[in-house]
Formats: sequence, structure tokens, C-alpha cells
Amino acid sequence: MIKIVPVYAALLALVFIWLSVRVIRVRGAERVAIGAGASKRLERAMRVHANFAEYAPLALLLILMAEMQGAHGALVHGLCLALLAGRALHAYGVSQEQEDFRLRVSGMALTFATLAGASVALAWRALA
Repeated sequence: MIKIVPVYAALLALVFIWLSVRVIRVRGAERVAIGAGASKRLERAMRVHANFAEYAPLALLLILMAEMQGAHGALVHGLCLALLAGRALHAYGVSQEQEDFRLRVSGMALTFATLAGASVALAWRALA
């Protein structure tokens, strides 16, 4: 039975909504309806939001499939926590005008580790 991934999917959806609202607020403050205009602040907010949208769904799908195939609960929790932490670190790091690349890199490393870990778990179970 699928129990773990929906909880993390809900948490990640809340992060996505928060990032969306942030883009809307920055758009209003910068008075830019389409694109980023000349606003570096809006460009950062848009890229954080887009990067989240590019990585989180695939990672969640892979983890969900691993859970459906009977992956151990600890593995599923670990992958979900790594994804949540990775996306949060990346979002915070890239959002800062004086960006700390360590946060950005750490966030992407956790995200890639999640993608790789879920992929290996799926392949392992499929070949076993």
C-alpha cells in the first residue's frame, strides 16, 4: 500500500505554491507582466520556481514507483527527505541576491542523489 510518498508530495506541493506566490508578488513589485523584464530579482524567483517544477515531479514519480514496487519504507522516506531538503536548499540558495553557491550545489546534489537512488532502486527491483 502506498503511504509515504503522498505525504511528501503534499509538502512539496505546498513549497511549489509558496514559490508561485513569491513569483506573483515579485512580478507585482517589479511591475512586470510577462518575462523578467530587466529585473534580476524576478529572474531569480522565476528560475527557482521553474527549477523546482523541472525536478520535483520526476523525482516524486520515480520514488512513487519504487514504493509501488515494494521498496523498504526507510528507503522511500530517505529519498523523499533528500528531495525535500534538496529542493529547499536550492530554492533558498538561488533566491539570495548574494548567492551562496554551497546551498545551490548541495541542493542539486541531494536532488541528483534522489533521482539516482530512486532510479537504481527501480532498476534493481525490476531485474531481481
